[in-house]
Amino acid sequence: MRRTRILTAVLALAAGLLSGAPSALAADPPAPKLAADTYTWKNARIDGGGFVPGIVFNRSEKNLAYARTDIGGAYRWQESSKTWTPLLDSVGWDDWGHTGVVSIASDSVDPNRVYAAVGTYTNSWDPKNGAVMRSSNRGASWQKTNLPFKLGGNMPGRGMGERLAVDPNRNSVLYLGAPSGKGLWRSTDSGVTWSQVANFPNVGNYAQDPSDTSGYASDNQGIVWVTFDESTGTAGNATKTVYVGVADKDNAVYRSTDAGATWQRLAGQPTGHLAHKGVLDAKNGHLYLAYSDKGGPYDGGKGRLWRYTTGTGAWTNISPVAEADTHYGFSGLTVDRQKPGTVMATAYSAWWPDTQIFRSTDSGATWTKAWDYTSYPNRENRYTMDVSSSPWLTWGANPQPPEQTPKLGWMTEALEIDPFDSNRMMYGTGATIYGTENLGNWDGGGKFTVKPMVRGLEETAVNDLASPPSGAPLLSALGDIGGFRHTDLTKVPSMMFTQPNFTTTTSLDFAESNANTVVRTGNLDSGPHIAFSTDNGANWFAGTDPSGVSGGGTVAAAADGSRFVWSPEGAGVHHATGFGTSWQASGGIPAGAIVEADRVDPKTFYGFKSGKFYVSTDGGATFEASPATGLPSGDSVRFKALPGGKGDVWLAGGATDGAYGLWHSTDGGASFTKLANVEQADTVGFGKAAPGASYQTLYTSAKIGGVRGIFRSTDKGASWTRINDDAHQWGWTGAAITGDPRVYGRVYVSTNGRGVVYGDSSGGGTTDPGPGPDPAPTGACKVTYKVTSQWADGFQADVQLANTGTSAWNGWSLNWAFPDGQKLTQAWNAEAAQSGSAVTTKNVGWNGNVAAGSSVSFGFTANWSGMNTKPTAFRLGDQNCTVA
Repeated sequence: MRRTRILTAVLALAAGLLSGAPSALAADPPAPKLAADTYTWKNARIDGGGFVPGIVFNRSEKNLAYARTDIGGAYRWQESSKTWTPLLDSVGWDDWGHTGVVSIASDSVDPNRVYAAVGTYTNSWDPKNGAVMRSSNRGASWQKTNLPFKLGGNMPGRGMGERLAVDPNRNSVLYLGAPSGKGLWRSTDSGVTWSQVANFPNVGNYAQDPSDTSGYASDNQGIVWVTFDESTGTAGNATKTVYVGVADKDNAVYRSTDAGATWQRLAGQPTGHLAHKGVLDAKNGHLYLAYSDKGGPYDGGKGRLWRYTTGTGAWTNISPVAEADTHYGFSGLTVDRQKPGTVMATAYSAWWPDTQIFRSTDSGATWTKAWDYTSYPNRENRYTMDVSSSPWLTWGANPQPPEQTPKLGWMTEALEIDPFDSNRMMYGTGATIYGTENLGNWDGGGKFTVKPMVRGLEETAVNDLASPPSGAPLLSALGDIGGFRHTDLTKVPSMMFTQPNFTTTTSLDFAESNANTVVRTGNLDSGPHIAFSTDNGANWFAGTDPSGVSGGGTVAAAADGSRFVWSPEGAGVHHATGFGTSWQASGGIPAGAIVEADRVDPKTFYGFKSGKFYVSTDGGATFEASPATGLPSGDSVRFKALPGGKGDVWLAGGATDGAYGLWHSTDGGASFTKLANVEQADTVGFGKAAPGASYQTLYTSAKIGGVRGIFRSTDKGASWTRINDDAHQWGWTGAAITGDPRVYGRVYVSTNGRGVVYGDSSGGGTTDPGPGPDPAPTGACKVTYKVTSQWADGFQADVQLANTGTSAWNGWSLNWAFPDGQKLTQAWNAEAAQSGSAVTTKNVGWNGNVAAGSSVSFGFTANWSGMNTKPTAFRLGDQNCTVA
């Protein structure tokens, strides 16, 4: 379920879209004045939607667990709500690759500490090196150490691991297995600094496809897991015995018995396979190993399970199926810490008819299966599946036996039994996290129930967004799972777009004056690449492809829905009247052009390719190149026509080595004016006009005033408000953006791995301040202080400061005193200082201007002991604020 996601952003990345430097060809304009507004950010609920290659339970604290995703960050389990909390939303545009998590480690000595090894690609697609992020407050905030090599959270082999491990006896010691021949690395100061373990004898040699010239499949998968034998150490002293897994079919496992001073290949080990996992049952002295002939997560045709007895050095083949009878490799591997001798494993690459899960209660001597055949093709399951919380997991399919829907899973490389609860198990798939809380029924002859345990974990890559003026508020085009029609943003839709089910939807559009007419295009291995709906996306029917189509490309619907223009992959631009049963080639426009429709004139369409803007006034039959100059020369561009404004077009895009920014045309693309106050822009969208404004609200993912963020303008781009903050950045947001035409201030933002994020303004109808001098902060204010997370010796809090007066602020300073001796440790979106109990917070550069009726938010972490009473008094300068 992640093959297509590799390409979601790579083309844009290769074009330099994600670089954060200003244009080299134009002088920097004067920094514009940025207003501030406070937004509440949520996900349009899908629940899952992507590959979860790792789940980690803390071994010393109950209910503390983490999940890692390949491109969508890391999450912490919230037991009280049975949900996941995202932990890496603060990763910014320039560091987008750090949303890919190759490994995560929870400290069993100090459960407040957690570490993440981050980086998305080891080849040129990700321009930056990897990093190790460390947190002392369970991921509420992070510090980062950059590494001298890249990491690959979305590379082949990403389901092996964990590559990052904390010494369970001396927790200042960590190990990290690196890819690309970079070897084994160690930190002795809790992840602050790292050095290569010079005497480790093997950097690995396995690559999925050594002939791949892109560097993606040809990278050496390197060191893939580290496992400590906690029984060989004492508290405060380094663990003596450490096992390391290497991507080398002949030399897969190494061991140190002197705390890493020396290393040896484990004698007698099996050869011919890769060890995906190495899990130790220290009580029984057994190291279990899951082997596959491939690195995964998609491939793998043969596999074995082995048990190594640490005391005697004996190897035992405990495979539940003879290797000759496998068509899959083993990867998911876990032991029951409450019941030593109980071990489980997955056939991760069993795509058809289903994955398989194996269970043994006698250290691998005998096994039972999650399902088995009665008489082929009929099967009997030890489990029941309940996907009522995520009904789309059935894919709307009606398969023939032995396939079933929903499937037990695929790409099942993460499998964990809760170390404190033998009844709870979680496992990751290519689309979700499944789990059970009555696993004990497996051994008792009853059936255990498998349900999605994924709420809060949103992991889709978003290619396009639309918010029609009527019908559903949100339509989405997504990688891997097609897309959804959201009639309620707080609920999981019952089904993705079907008939046909595109593996990835690349583009969608609706008729501006008839929102019931919707079109989408996408990728499908065998079948049509375009579909139409006449009921606002609730139901669909397939169109007919022109000859040569190989991918979805972009599509545009006429303002009245009477015709369509389609620029697919593999064929040139085409046009059709009606619902695409007979396509004709369009003239005057090159293949691969991006196409959009005028939102008023049903015969006017626009296109862009390689620096040229194209216009058609005859329904897409012919296009003419616009005389407009100065536009971006590459194809990292997105443009849209304004609803209700004939010929009103906004264009965003470019690259750092050429023209880059936001352009506006009011004459149908004949000419464009570049906005001087926007340094870089990558998306543009429209939403409901602000109260008292006649022009629709603009939204963009851009760099303005030296700051990367999500911005809003209510005055045609004359002034801008940054509406996200440093805690809500979501990596790369350059694919799509749209406002809501029915709700002022609401904006939908695409992410590459964190799903569809939408924001609502707390200002609720206030307008952005115009240019001009602002007075010093005086007048009324209101403060909302909220503790959002609390743990044994620390907490996180959010503060909202509202301007309830009649004049705008140009800079602010908020003061309070902690009543119980709390101590600040870190702050974001504000400069913070503390002297004794007194705390002073000040605006940072971009959020000093706060209009009357608007508000600004910031957050911090702090230590506490004994009591954590909230402050009761706040002062803005010399003014007392109301406390909400």
